[in-house]
Amino acid sequence: MKRESVVLDDVDRGLLHALDVDGRASFARISEVLGVSDRTVARRYARMRETGLVRLVGEVDAIRLGGAEWVIRVQCKPGSAMEVATALARREDTRWVHLLSGGTEICASLRSWSLEERDELILQRLQRTAPVVSVTAHSVLHIFGQDRPDPDGLGCLDAGQIAALRPARGNADHVTLTDADRPLIQALAADGRAPYPVLAAATGWSESTVARRIDALRAAGLLYFDVDVDLSLVGYRTDARLWISVPPAHLAETGAALTAHPEVAFCAATTGATNLLVSAVCRDSQDLYRYLTERVGALPHVRGVETAPVIRTVKRAGPWT
Repeated sequence: MKRESVVLDDVDRGLLHALDVDGRASFARISEVLGVSDRTVARRYARMRETGLVRLVGEVDAIRLGGAEWVIRVQCKPGSAMEVATALARREDTRWVHLLSGGTEICASLRSWSLEERDELILQRLQRTAPVVSVTAHSVLHIFGQDRPDPDGLGCLDAGQIAALRPARGNADHVTLTDADRPLIQALAADGRAPYPVLAAATGWSESTVARRIDALRAAGLLYFDVDVDLSLVGYRTDARLWISVPPAHLAETGAALTAHPEVAFCAATTGATNLLVSAVCRDSQDLYRYLTERVGALPHVRGVETAPVIRTVKRAGPWT
């Protein structure tokens, strides 16, 4: 199937929504909620993976681990940005590596298990790379809308269906991530729906131990599953990063308002010269223009907006391939 020909029907949308509720829900459980056969669900999921539309990855909450989440902006010498972006993409602690604007700037998300790992990248490796002109790092202070039931706006499940899929959450405050969990996290980052035999082989644990550990980490809020949908394959071909300035007293209000916009895939409060970072996904440049002038421009406390279109995505969520 050609990438340009991906068309979603209600079953596809329901499946994406179901995976967002519980990324490891069985196809049998999803099929029961959607009212179709489990073979249909499995076939639709395989089709969406093969076309590159969807990727499901396991993620850890770096902040809960005492680590950090940062967004870095790297200015490179002309002609060298792709080389630096590729080097960043190969790292396990980076996600969402983009080339912006004229092709000399990189924007990347960095998640580290510890402050030492973060510092090793920002303070040592990047600063000593010859093609790099400058590096700015913005600490992610708060992510808005993490509890949105359908972050990509593609789903169609009702409240009852969502409740039937939502995994049980227990009390696991005593659970912590350790270095022994790294092989499991790495395997889930490669494929959030990896079967238990695969995860057992990756960790050296039994399948029952793997299952219990995943359940415990999820119950503790340390492990979650992210459904990464490539919206360009369903007609949203203009992606931009917006750095927005608002008075601190109106930061929470404005962040919540931005998150309610269907064009916004991600919104976070950050440190730096601006204090809100937005990922806006639109159908085309005219759609982006309308969004900036009619929606962002209408927010009463926005004092400034820097817009940088994404010209190439080098790495999405999960390991670089």
